[in-house]
Amino acid sequence: MLIALIARDKAGALETRKANRDAHLAYIEATGVVEQAGPLLDDADQMIGSLVVLNVADMAAAQDWADNDPYAKAGLFDSVELIPWKRVIGG
Repeated sequence: MLIALIARDKAGALETRKANRDAHLAYIEATGVVEQAGPLLDDADQMIGSLVVLNVADMAAAQDWADNDPYAKAGLFDSVELIPWKRVIGG
C-alpha cells in the first residue's frame, strides 16, 4: 500500500530540521519502506515540510513510521497527513 506523508514544519523550525536531518535520512535507509521523499520548499527555496511516499502494509504501519521519524520525535512538524496514494506515472 502506498501512502503519501505530507508534513508541514512549524514556523521558524529550519534549525530543528537541519539538526535532525542525518538521523531522518538514516531512519529512511534503515526502514526500507520509503519509495520517494524530499522537502517541500517555499518561494525562497527554503525547506518548510516533507513529502514522503511510503510502501507499507497498511495505514497503521504508515502511522508507526511517521511517529518514529526523528523529525517527528524532534517536534519539527506543525501537521502531518497520511493519505493513500495510487501511482499512475513513474517507477
